[in-house]
Amino acid sequence: MEEGVVNEILQGPLRDVFDSKQLITDISGSGNNWAVGHKVFGRLYQEQILEKLRKSAEHCDCLQCFFIIHSMGGGTGSGLGTFLLKVLEDEFPEVYRFVTSVYPSGEDDVITSPYNSILAMKELNEHADCVLPIDNQSLFDIISKIDLMVNSGKLGTTIKPKSLVTSSAGALKKQHQKPFDAMNNIVANLLLNLTSSARFEGSLNMDLNEISMNLVPFPQLHYLVSSLTPLYTLADVNIPTRRLDQMFSDAFSKDHQLIRADPKHSLYLACALMVRGNVQVSDLRRNIERLKPSLQFISWNQEGWKTSLCSVPPVGHSHSLLALANNTCVKPTFMELRERFMRLYKKKAHLHHYLQIEGMEESCFMEAVSSLSTLIEEYNQLDATRSMPVEDLPRLSVAV
Repeated sequence: MEEGVVNEILQGPLRDVFDSKQLITDISGSGNNWAVGHKVFGRLYQEQILEKLRKSAEHCDCLQCFFIIHSMGGGTGSGLGTFLLKVLEDEFPEVYRFVTSVYPSGEDDVITSPYNSILAMKELNEHADCVLPIDNQSLFDIISKIDLMVNSGKLGTTIKPKSLVTSSAGALKKQHQKPFDAMNNIVANLLLNLTSSARFEGSLNMDLNEISMNLVPFPQLHYLVSSLTPLYTLADVNIPTRRLDQMFSDAFSKDHQLIRADPKHSLYLACALMVRGNVQVSDLRRNIERLKPSLQFISWNQEGWKTSLCSVPPVGHSHSLLALANNTCVKPTFMELRERFMRLYKKKAHLHHYLQIEGMEESCFMEAVSSLSTLIEEYNQLDATRSMPVEDLPRLSVAV
């Protein structure tokens, strides 16, 4: 909502990407307060937001879904972002709502981020169809790996000066600085791969709505862990191509996850593989069969794979893979968030900033943490089934 931040975009290199008539700002932001974003700006700008949404929707030939891209730690992203989810659900109930949520790291600079994140989580639980949680720390680790590769000279020689991974002076960004443009670029690549089937031809295209249909067996458990390979899809970095089979292995390693998680040692409910480039269906099948023994799928969905092939690879690469996993490995992120919330809430620290906003009561906090605890418990129950044997399903007898 901060006018200055949006104006920076309008004066920057991306200004032509946005329709300036579709931008909404206030003078100041939400002051890192979920209640201001949700209760104040939400009410204030609801009609204006709806009018602009309807205008955009009218231009669509086939409206597949809405993407909401927001951060959880601040006030506007968490508050107004989740208010918007409810508005979309009421106005366009048939259209899927995909949310890319950037979760705060333990060392973030917003003291109230645990409050904002927990309050936003309740809304995500209730009003989102699919949530792709992304962790600031994971993004930073990925960019640090790029720095290491650049410094070790493993890249080849083509690195543009003044690129996203280099500073304006042409020297590499120091590791302690947070290169937000490069971090955002990783998220952009996730979304590019996710929408590739809608934009390009392919032998096995996947409709966005199929993701939710195939990967979300229970409405509450709609959090999908994403991994990208090659990870370094910044178009201006000359990364050597990974071998095809290696690419599939990478997608299941914890180093390639966009959230700090280890899906290989947790339970899969379902998994989607979205491949781009010159890859055959037989390559997909071979790699799934190769990886299956090392992955633990829930007993009632041992064949829980969804695949798509798009023939156009990302710029500068021969092929790429986006894996989306509905996996219990997201649970530690939620537990850590709840812990950080409780540390503040036990002392009632900073609570008055929220309670002075009209419509905000202390019960909102208790309901939000209760909603998160219920979600964690659902994951616990699934994890408890990990040692159960896979059911031998009876085969259909055909009389000859």
